[in-house]
Amino acid sequence: MKVLLTKDVKGVGKSGEIKDVADGYGKNFLIGKGLALAATNEVLKRYESDQRKKTANDAAQIERLSAVKTTLANIKVVISKKLGDTGHLFGSVTKDEITHALQVQHGIEIDKKDLDAKHGIKTTGMHDLDLKLGHGIHATLHVEIKGE
Repeated sequence: MKVLLTKDVKGVGKSGEIKDVADGYGKNFLIGKGLALAATNEVLKRYESDQRKKTANDAAQIERLSAVKTTLANIKVVISKKLGDTGHLFGSVTKDEITHALQVQHGIEIDKKDLDAKHGIKTTGMHDLDLKLGHGIHATLHVEIKGE
């Protein structure tokens, strides 16, 4: 029996592969557990169509993320924080504050999880932060912290 694997199956193959398996194993285990589909012409055509759509969507998303990367390279986010008597910040600048300031100042919305600030920003001045946009695309976000 030929099956199209919809998920990786240890010892059989990876998702998207067409494998020839025993009838009982294919029907009762692989298809029964939702790990595969019977490899009919209709199923194969639908799978190929879905893969083409996914590839086109990925290409469009990569193009959009590259444009965002270029935009981020040319802008600076400015955040004003209150300073103590010694000239140091009270607390630190959080990822939430940075993403909110980016949204307000430049209209670019990012998820705070994508911002790579290993340690909180605790000093004034310029800071360059790594931003993971997805699909292996990384951008640098320039953040300036000013004291009030």
